[in-house]
Amino acid sequence: MQKRPSIVNIVNFIRAVEPRSDLDLYEPVREQLALLEKHGLRGTFLLQYDALLDKAYIDMLRGTPHEIGVWLEIVEPLVRDCGLAWRGRFPWDWHSHVGFSVGYTPEERERLLDCLMEKFRAVFGAYPKSVASWMIDAHSLAYLSDKYHISASANCKEQWGTDGYTIWGGYYNQAYYPSRTNALAPGGSAETQIPLPVFRMLGSDPVLQYDYGLSLDSGATASQGVITLEPVYSGSAGGGGLPAWVDWFLGEVMDGCCLSFNYAQAGQENSFGWRGMKNGLNYQIEKLSALAKAGKLRIETLAETGDWFRATYPLTPNSATTALSDWKKEGKRSVWFCSRKYRVNFYSEGETFWLRDLMIFDDAYAERYLRDTCKNENMIYDNLPVIDGNRWSGRGKRAGWYFRGNGGPLAVRDCAVEDSGGDLRLLLKADGGRITITCRTASLEIVAEDGLAFHLEMVWGLSAEMDGAAGLAGDTGIAGDGPGKAENGGKALKLRHEGFAYEVRLAAGFFRGGTVVPENGRLLLSIPSGTP
Repeated sequence: MQKRPSIVNIVNFIRAVEPRSDLDLYEPVREQLALLEKHGLRGTFLLQYDALLDKAYIDMLRGTPHEIGVWLEIVEPLVRDCGLAWRGRFPWDWHSHVGFSVGYTPEERERLLDCLMEKFRAVFGAYPKSVASWMIDAHSLAYLSDKYHISASANCKEQWGTDGYTIWGGYYNQAYYPSRTNALAPGGSAETQIPLPVFRMLGSDPVLQYDYGLSLDSGATASQGVITLEPVYSGSAGGGGLPAWVDWFLGEVMDGCCLSFNYAQAGQENSFGWRGMKNGLNYQIEKLSALAKAGKLRIETLAETGDWFRATYPLTPNSATTALSDWKKEGKRSVWFCSRKYRVNFYSEGETFWLRDLMIFDDAYAERYLRDTCKNENMIYDNLPVIDGNRWSGRGKRAGWYFRGNGGPLAVRDCAVEDSGGDLRLLLKADGGRITITCRTASLEIVAEDGLAFHLEMVWGLSAEMDGAAGLAGDTGIAGDGPGKAENGGKALKLRHEGFAYEVRLAAGFFRGGTVVPENGRLLLSIPSGTP
């Protein structure tokens, strides 16, 4: 099979004001341009509306070989130029209900976008091909696609509460065509998707970022820290300012089994200042340049990758992000699979192997802001959890579905990953035999070989403050919102999230108490195409 491509977009975005500091905001842009020129690379520079009004930025960027696009945060000059009232504390206010599209009605969003796009065309002579932000609502994405035919968008990595933005349960990496009802979910069909690829930003650590900050006693943190490719992060947990972490990420993650393409976004916004990003960004760009010259990855503009994605995939493809080691060499492994129907994470520490996360994508589960507005500084985007190994952990337990043998925990000594014609296959070597896991677009199959007996134990350690949380309810699974419940010996696990009912079903196997039991050594979990 031909090797799948590895693609990096170098994206730097530009704000004209930073009320939290007195940093020189021009210096990072000048230095980023010089760094790319030194290595003969093209990047993408995304301008906030206030930066579009600043001649110094325009003069720096005009005539360069780089893509110039839009960073969509709502700022005072844009709001006033559209004839609306500004509600922010500063000319740029990062609070969700002021600084992002979700804080405005759908009609106001269209006015803001029209004003922004016309201003960009007045400055640069054409509409931008890329418009990105930490999060853009589905109505605005559809408007940008349907009216302005942009090539690409991007949104923030998975995170809980960071900077007031909860973006949780989406297509984990690479890119997807968003649903017309939920910007964080892939559309389930050509009719329900927006034909605009949205790329996940920042190069998230696929092993450690997911439950970063988790305490087994008190549960998940209210605001996660960051372990990403961003060059300003160089703490002991890892990040793009540490050469050892960067080497691991560009080797282990960007060269792993991916099904579609490996992807990362490099770069940094100017708000951090040049001093904070200088060392990490210099190291990364030099490394990326060498890998590109060796033919190991492609460095493209965001719009170029968006055009390639649309020409290659009519629907959101299956993808994987694979890390069979962690950067600290502590025996941790993580494999993410995503399709347009669901995502799942397989995770191991030492010889303990479990399903850490399983989220369902359903067009019928609409985002909160499709027609309504965000009312405070905290926006929330999510999907439908079946397993949430972060939010459902606590009270001394780490949530997930754990592999067990007849005598207790099943020791998994090795894990290999392969592309099986666009499906993901995990090959496990366990005590007593082998297990093959196959992830397809709408199903997940687990088959034991060599007579190996196994089952999955459903472990929950819900935090006390979780709404609707309850303990094990006898032989019927778990009661209330959260982990769901199943009839003893039944085929369906019924769940409810934010008042929305959904289920997953077993075509092979059954639920018994807090376990998932195979039939003749086989489990087949099917993801329904719609709500039950």
